[in-house]
Amino acid sequence: MEIASWTAEDLTFMCQAFAEARNALARGEVPIGCVITRDGDIIARGSNLTNETRNATMHAEMDAIDSIVASLPDEDRDTAFHRCQLYVTCEPCIMCAGALSLLQFEKVVYGCANDRFGGCGSILSIHQSGCGGCGGRPSNAGFQLQCSGGLMAAEAVALLKEFYSTGNPKAPKPHRPLKQADEAS
Repeated sequence: MEIASWTAEDLTFMCQAFAEARNALARGEVPIGCVITRDGDIIARGSNLTNETRNATMHAEMDAIDSIVASLPDEDRDTAFHRCQLYVTCEPCIMCAGALSLLQFEKVVYGCANDRFGGCGSILSIHQSGCGGCGGRPSNAGFQLQCSGGLMAAEAVALLKEFYSTGNPKAPKPHRPLKQADEAS
């Protein structure tokens, strides 16, 4: 992970990612949100949908990517993301970092580190090493995903703490008992 000097554009787009994260929190989802930009415009938004869909792969990044892929002609899918930037409130997990690397995003800017599942340096450095031969591509021919973290990290951690302070009621096996509404206040 490389800590960058943040631009006004970085801050603007990260604030939009936080709007998506707050929407996820309001729906009872893990509060992670993102936006995908190209040429200075937001082209997709995403937030976690894992609780709603009961699909563990429906992370914010996948939600946003899916909305773009659904509208692409097949011939454009190999290069559609080369000029795209992702702004996400939490470091992409190993799965998402692999997808972002395979799609060859131009850059990723994230809020807080993901100390349990991070794929951009916290646990594994998928952003640098790629996915080997996954996706039928020989390790992306030296492609390295440019990742910068720490933008609005404290805000990202605060949102996650707010969600997890009461426990995830939709988790298959909660790690701790859920707090009652009057206890959470």
